[in-house]
Amino acid sequence: MDIQELSKWVDEQVFAKTGEHLTSLQKSILEGVLNYQNYPKIVANIDDSYGYNYVKEEGAKLWRLLSDVFEEDIKQSNVRSILENKASSTIYNFVNSLNSNNISNSNFNICGENTKHSDNNYKKRANIKNNNHQSPIIDLTKAPELKCNYGRSLEISTLKEWLDNKTRLITIYGLSGIGKTALTLKLISEIATEFDYIIYRSLENVPKLIVIKDDLKRFFAQAQSPPLPDIIDYLICYRCLIILDDMQNIFKTGKLAGQYLHEYQDYDKWFNRIATLSHQSCLILISWELSSDLEILEREHQYTQILNLQGLGEDAKEILRDKDLKNQEMWDKLINLYQSNPSWLNIIISTILELFDGDVELFLSDQENNIYLGDLEPIIESHLQRLSVSETKLIYWLASQNEGVNMNQKPANSELSKAEFLQAIKSLMRRCLVEKVPIDKRSLRHTSTHFKINFIFKQYLSGQRH
Repeated sequence: MDIQELSKWVDEQVFAKTGEHLTSLQKSILEGVLNYQNYPKIVANIDDSYGYNYVKEEGAKLWRLLSDVFEEDIKQSNVRSILENKASSTIYNFVNSLNSNNISNSNFNICGENTKHSDNNYKKRANIKNNNHQSPIIDLTKAPELKCNYGRSLEISTLKEWLDNKTRLITIYGLSGIGKTALTLKLISEIATEFDYIIYRSLENVPKLIVIKDDLKRFFAQAQSPPLPDIIDYLICYRCLIILDDMQNIFKTGKLAGQYLHEYQDYDKWFNRIATLSHQSCLILISWELSSDLEILEREHQYTQILNLQGLGEDAKEILRDKDLKNQEMWDKLINLYQSNPSWLNIIISTILELFDGDVELFLSDQENNIYLGDLEPIIESHLQRLSVSETKLIYWLASQNEGVNMNQKPANSELSKAEFLQAIKSLMRRCLVEKVPIDKRSLRHTSTHFKINFIFKQYLSGQRH
């Protein structure tokens, strides 16, 4: 949602609550602050000759008004993040409510004639009736609540482009807490009406594939009588979006990344089938780690994509702004230190608020040599517990190195063969624990590809050695 759309949405909410629209000055102040402008800049951009003090007073009144309308403590420093979260949550809740409304009213969007990817011959054979109702059938009952809505415009744009290009299989992987699920839910709030069915399910409890398939069939069969014989038939006839979260739970621990549990290898075959058969739907997989099979699918099939999700970058400042942290000039350092991972930052912010009264500079003053991890340690350990023996040996060695290493730097006393060394490096990369060091062509320091361990994990492992 851009600034103009957000401003319009806010005006609608104010009118619904008070019976009055925002004034032109209030809109100018709101849109200016949403664009990170201060009051002098806003005054300079307003055509009318309002004085600085008057505009500032009107701004204070506006924040009080919005606080009443949205029942939040809104001020200049947090207005953007709160309003974006409110707008997204409203859309998210509306989309989620469509499911129950559609079921109760028997209104379904069943492959209407204007669906450009419908297979009319298939529909006739399957006795599928058309109607022109445009409401999707959505089940997000198992999805977590969308609590934050910071940034991710580039990632959303990328995912939308992939969906527009009829991508059938998308894998989003990254460290825990990086925002994979939040990104997907935000995407749903923006593209819901482009699909006939949307369903979210988690693999947290390690369900067998047949359980997931039966669940999906029950969901799809709400609008189709008699039911179609196989899930792929629904993917062909309807435009469906299926999200399977926590995929790492069907992978083995103590082995290289992305190896399926013994009785769960049929998932791999099913994913392959969805990626390679022609249909108009999409399956999104969310995971801590990536399997080699999915990498191969991406290389060999144009309708398969992989997104390695990184931190929020500059947008992470909204988290700090919402928490009213002090020393704004030190925010970049804090964000970079914890890799703009929203979950990590929220955990560390709790410590800063409780022990340092929100003073970022005071917190960072003791972080020069020993980075504070605190409640991050159990999260880090949950990743390390999944490693194979070879990965564990390698990651401790990488943590002892002062800079990135290349492929020819295998430690002489290592028990790993060259093949095992390479496999372990690749596996750690699939877990987002090791990354490539960009080659600086202007420097003679790194003339070949180097690899380094994730900085936070390096700190944790270095501390364990002492």
